[in-house]
Amino acid sequence: MTRINALMCDAISEDIGSVVLREVDMPAPGPGQVRVRLKACAVNFPDLLMIQGKYQFKPPLPFAPGGEAAGDVEVCGPGVSVKEGDAVIISMRYGGFAEAVVVDESQLKPLPKGMDYAKAASYQTAYLTAYVALYRRGDLQPGEHLLVHGATGGVGMAAVDLGKYFGAQVIGTGGRDDKLAVVQSRGADHVINYTQADGSLGGFRDQVKALTEGRGADVVYDPVGGDVFDESMRCVNVGGRLLTIGFTSGRWPQAAVNLILIKQLSVIGVRAGEYGRLDPVKGQENRDRLHAMAEAGEIDPYISHALPLEQAVDAMRLLENREVIGKAVVTMNGYQPG
Repeated sequence: MTRINALMCDAISEDIGSVVLREVDMPAPGPGQVRVRLKACAVNFPDLLMIQGKYQFKPPLPFAPGGEAAGDVEVCGPGVSVKEGDAVIISMRYGGFAEAVVVDESQLKPLPKGMDYAKAASYQTAYLTAYVALYRRGDLQPGEHLLVHGATGGVGMAAVDLGKYFGAQVIGTGGRDDKLAVVQSRGADHVINYTQADGSLGGFRDQVKALTEGRGADVVYDPVGGDVFDESMRCVNVGGRLLTIGFTSGRWPQAAVNLILIKQLSVIGVRAGEYGRLDPVKGQENRDRLHAMAEAGEIDPYISHALPLEQAVDAMRLLENREVIGKAVVTMNGYQPG
């Protein structure tokens, strides 16, 4: 039995600082499994929500947060095709804030060529969400206007990147000018600061209308909800698609059915992981295409913060306090992103 350091959640708590870095036993991999020595793990909002007991999936206690990671195969169990030393990315629900993890070989993909461990650990969840939303559910077409809310966060920035990849005219919104400058430097055609003087979110309707010659956005990508969703209903084009990704504002909006009727809108829910679970064939196609895009250099996650495992709580605090631009990662075993 190998001993490793891991950031463990021993009890559900509103305070994400209640997790503890300590030594735990790491079992040997069984048939079809491998042990991976981790180099980087992305920080995502579900990690925080699981600690707080607010996520729909609740891991058994104790557990280490962290759902997407990258590292090197260290030990192989019987019946696997990967080899010791292979660089891989891992998709899992938890366990990644640790020096090593034992997973099924089916959870691995080769590290994309030309992508370092930090970026490789950062693209799967955000870009899968954006891909399923824009390609599978939103049917985004070249030349259409795409309005991306929360464009400075991980899932928002991924939507900006893929929106441009699919040939759309992209308008990104966010709450800070310095963050929006990064979004525009990465290809957004226009950016709008939707933080108003009283701290609320909104005030983008007229600007979106002006940028689209009065028509409004053809597709709206909304991980924010609340007032942002409400105002989006009033600046979406006739026949437009409003993609509901989440509710980071903290309020579930109520759709104005009269506007849905008058504008012939489609309000579409997006759960990328559930999409793949309900249709495993298309789910695999989604993951394979994103991996091919990563290999081709067509995916380039932006990472604003990389902190060692010993400072993983600080990394989660940065995300909690909306200080992250794009993605934050936790690093292990002496790895430092270039």
